[in-house]
Amino acid sequence: MTTDEVLAGVGPRLRQLRKEREVTLAALSETTGISVSTLSRLESGLRKPSLELLLPIARAHQVALDELVGAPPAGDPRVRSKPIVRGGRTHWPLTRQPGGLQAYKILEPKRRQEPDPRTHEGYEWLYVLSGKLRLVLGEHDVVLTAGEAAEFDTRVPHWFGSTGEGPVEFLSLFGPQGERMHVRARPKGA
Repeated sequence: MTTDEVLAGVGPRLRQLRKEREVTLAALSETTGISVSTLSRLESGLRKPSLELLLPIARAHQVALDELVGAPPAGDPRVRSKPIVRGGRTHWPLTRQPGGLQAYKILEPKRRQEPDPRTHEGYEWLYVLSGKLRLVLGEHDVVLTAGEAAEFDTRVPHWFGSTGEGPVEFLSLFGPQGERMHVRARPKGA
């Protein structure tokens, strides 16, 4: 539906709503502060609707602005990304916009690998969904299990992968330097 088609439907919708509620143009004018002639022109399509006019009308009728405008329903909210296989790992991109924070669901198969730490600009946050994820970060060599998270500056030498005991499924959020994910936790003693 085009913008012009949406706007053309506003007038008849306004008239129908007002009549269903048995409100006169004069009463609506008094409630909204919009002149009777402006309301009449809106309903007949002779005046283009604007937010300044629609907001007080929506308030007077106690309806959402979408109902007055007849906004088309939002598209399918599901993310349908195609998996990408890189270096034996399967990545499902969960974000679509270029740049900024990127999210991936990753499946690392069961395999033993020799860590090969790398560095690059950015900041990464990992969350293990299932299995065990080995993370080598600087001098640290840790194993994360389901429900555990790690965050780190990617300028620190790092590597992550399967422990070799089984596959691991995890989420990775990667962003430009300075963007951090914060896990909220209650302060000690609270």
